[in-house]
Amino acid sequence: MRHKIGFGAALATSALLLTACSGGTTEESSSPSPSETETAIDASGVELTVWVDENREPAVAAAAETFMDETGATVTLVQKNFEDIRADFLAQVPTGEGPDITIGAHDWLGALIEGGVVNTVDLGDNAASFAQVGVDAMSYDGQLYGMPYALEAIALVQNTDLVGSDAPATWDDMIQMGVDAGAERPFCINTNGETGDGYTMYPFQTSFGAPVFVQEGGSYTSEVGMGGEAGTAFAQFLADNGEAGAGYLSTTIDYDTNNQLFNSGECAFTVQGPWALGSYTDVNFTVNPVPSAGGEAASPFVGVQGFYVSSQSANALLANIFLTDYIATPEAMQALYDADPRLPAFEGVSTESAAYPDAIAGFQASAEQGVPMPSIPEMGSVWDFWNAAESAIIKGADPASTWDKMVTDLTAALAG
Repeated sequence: MRHKIGFGAALATSALLLTACSGGTTEESSSPSPSETETAIDASGVELTVWVDENREPAVAAAAETFMDETGATVTLVQKNFEDIRADFLAQVPTGEGPDITIGAHDWLGALIEGGVVNTVDLGDNAASFAQVGVDAMSYDGQLYGMPYALEAIALVQNTDLVGSDAPATWDDMIQMGVDAGAERPFCINTNGETGDGYTMYPFQTSFGAPVFVQEGGSYTSEVGMGGEAGTAFAQFLADNGEAGAGYLSTTIDYDTNNQLFNSGECAFTVQGPWALGSYTDVNFTVNPVPSAGGEAASPFVGVQGFYVSSQSANALLANIFLTDYIATPEAMQALYDADPRLPAFEGVSTESAAYPDAIAGFQASAEQGVPMPSIPEMGSVWDFWNAAESAIIKGADPASTWDKMVTDLTAALAG
């Protein structure tokens, strides 16, 4: 049944909520929650354009059909290559040619804010149904700019024939379990060869209390957080377990080599994401959160997928209602998961359709103790400095001086 309020009035309200958005929106520009409209909108004759990739188009289309039936609006889905969406959204929204809504990743947010192309959103009555890490990831300076729907994170993958399924509590426990099992390698991890891989090593780093950037009020600042005693302690951990130490970390291990070692049974434990599970066809495995090496929680980076509303949408109110009342439902979220299985950011989604359903709980637990990948623009400057320092220390460079120089050089680069 279509509940009627004058959409002209609603459209006027929506127009008042929009800004030119040269550097992001203000709090007053937030799209209001559906509860503020008191009843669903009769949006006959109004069109929403949604950008979505091939995998997820059928799920969004099903939600759009219900939305169109109940509101009278028209939803036009435009299929895009996912890798093209960010650049096209940044280029087209300022010209008025972009969509009202697009699917996207949370680590685009810094660029979208800088480009002034994204509006704030309101999760309405369903806010409590979203994973907090997903909400945090789609937030910037305390405001929510996207509706999360899926998560991804790395976790500990272990050979159950060698070490059972019990999760080790600490790094030392894990290594001892691998040694006791007689594994050729108690542990292996991708270092991207000699390039270094701060992403995969990050949960161990956070367990020392050395985040890549300092957080305030749930948002990342541009202050590098990897320095000081905590950072030095992590650097010493890399050295102690590197090629001049115990040898559990090696720059000879790239992504493919790591997967081959684990799949062959040579390696008892590894750290990987769900995207690697298809490589483990010859081994029985389970998935658990990454154990702590430094005494604090081992928090991996969490990537988040979600939906953004354009800052230039003439129908921001309607776009927000589509998201909160028609996408943020158990049925639509389940359809999205089934179409493109990623860890759900919305409660109540069944993961039984996953290729490895028993592994999903481990990745979900890992994500829940994780932290969002920083979406601030400064993050793009981090990787080369950070990865190179880790690689050098694993190969035998002095840990304290190498790490301190990395922090100093990175801080200077960000200031410049």
